[in-house]
Amino acid sequence: MNPMSLILGAPDWITLRTDTDSETVSGGRPFHMAPDARVGLKPHSEQADASSVTVCLTAGSTPVRSLSLRWTRAMAAEDLYLGDAWERGYGRMAFQTMRANRFMPWYLLAAGEEDADGYGVATGANAFCFWQVDTAGITLVLDLRNGGAGLVLDGRELEVATIVSLRYPLQEREGDQVFAVARDFCSRLCPNGLMPSEPVYGSNNWYYAYGDSSRSQILGDASYLATLTRGSTNRPTMVIDDGWQDHHRLEDYNGGPWRRGNDTFGDMGDLADEIKAMGVKPGIWFRPLLNEDEGIPDQWRLCHNGCLDPSHPQALDYIRQDIATLGEWGYQLVKHDFSTFDLLGRWGFEMNPWPSPDGWHFHDRSLTSAQVVKKLYGAIFEEASKTGMLVQGCNVVGHLGTGFMQINRTGDDTSGLQWERTRQIGVNTLAFRLPQDGTFFAADADCVGISDTIDWELNRQWMDLVARTGTPLFFSARPGSLTPVQEDQLRQALAMASSGGTHAIPTDWLANDCPEIWSDDSGTHRYSWYQSAGLEFTDRPERYDGYLSAI
Repeated sequence: MNPMSLILGAPDWITLRTDTDSETVSGGRPFHMAPDARVGLKPHSEQADASSVTVCLTAGSTPVRSLSLRWTRAMAAEDLYLGDAWERGYGRMAFQTMRANRFMPWYLLAAGEEDADGYGVATGANAFCFWQVDTAGITLVLDLRNGGAGLVLDGRELEVATIVSLRYPLQEREGDQVFAVARDFCSRLCPNGLMPSEPVYGSNNWYYAYGDSSRSQILGDASYLATLTRGSTNRPTMVIDDGWQDHHRLEDYNGGPWRRGNDTFGDMGDLADEIKAMGVKPGIWFRPLLNEDEGIPDQWRLCHNGCLDPSHPQALDYIRQDIATLGEWGYQLVKHDFSTFDLLGRWGFEMNPWPSPDGWHFHDRSLTSAQVVKKLYGAIFEEASKTGMLVQGCNVVGHLGTGFMQINRTGDDTSGLQWERTRQIGVNTLAFRLPQDGTFFAADADCVGISDTIDWELNRQWMDLVARTGTPLFFSARPGSLTPVQEDQLRQALAMASSGGTHAIPTDWLANDCPEIWSDDSGTHRYSWYQSAGLEFTDRPERYDGYLSAI
């Protein structure tokens, strides 16, 4: 695509917030703010097809909390606006008309009748960033805090984020055209995306075992997976999820230590070898920051929850050794989980709009929270790469994780017990994070959880669609639980996934947050996601409304 350049110029207003004060200046004046802080803008004129500028901040001893950049310009109320999510999707991503109190993390698309505009920050920013739009203008907010306290730069300059803005002409506002815009815009935001060298698919035991697992069960799952994928050139992966670690307690603990299996699993290196002998790749899950190892000093831990603090060099070295251990055992994929919650104390649906609560800071106060997150991801990726392990993130910040993981679990959990979670979260995530697949990483919308409590026809459609998109397809099913017909349909979906799918895209995503109409080279496919009796509602406490309470 050939987008037009120069949507945003210099901001009309800049607001700097510190631990004790805030100051707003006109964008037409020198950007000297607070007693010892200065904001600068560095344009990237070498990019002929993009409007790109890097925001820089220099500060002394003043603890800096955030920057807000405001452009005064008319924004059309009738355009359709789409934003991303902080970490995983929670079933609330959608195109909407103007909502002034809505916050849109990382990037947004504004789809008009004749053109579509993209506004975003390049991946790998040094701040948590979100956009806000109203009829009078557009605002970018950059959270610079260190945990829940102001950042102390001590005279250093920080390149905070690079802003990219592009305008794309549309022949008409149709779903496929806007999807092409979204994918192109994501590719321009991300200069260092990583993808696996071949399609990733297979089995994960979580959605029927839910942590109640064993060595014999995993070997049975791997054998079943090998049977289902016999003849596939690209071999599948069997991911051992939570439940294998030494201190695991089914009722109340899913952390480490991570350097030995529990009594029901035994030697984890031998288990990896047995899985490989079946022609299946072994993968393993772990939660890097939650660890009961009594040898870990308190100084390595976060003060507010006791999790490991990756801004502490020795804590980060300890995590590196955990990864090295998994690689030495022979695992070919490592799935690291829970790090956003363990670092910042909030799930994505609770970040309304600030990613972390006030009142605490990391060991190293010279880093933003975004920089601490990247240090963790970088260490895991570097150590995993030494033994050739693929890295899959879960509960990670995808916009900060590009270049550090080949696969990202881009949505909250689907379910092996209740279809409504899979419909609401899985389908929504697959559609609205699909532009990131192949541009940021391989975007995994989560598993097909197979059980007697979920209508097989609904799950059949779900696994067919995931396979068609070419995104990672994992299923959870107890061996022997499927009928021959169901097993054959699962086998067909796995075969499609092993070959990279048919690159299906959502065509009704402008009007539907759970798209039902998808197209690929073979034509149009219609899916029916709703149960005959309607939606199921639960009393789960999650609330993610995607709107601002205050800026």
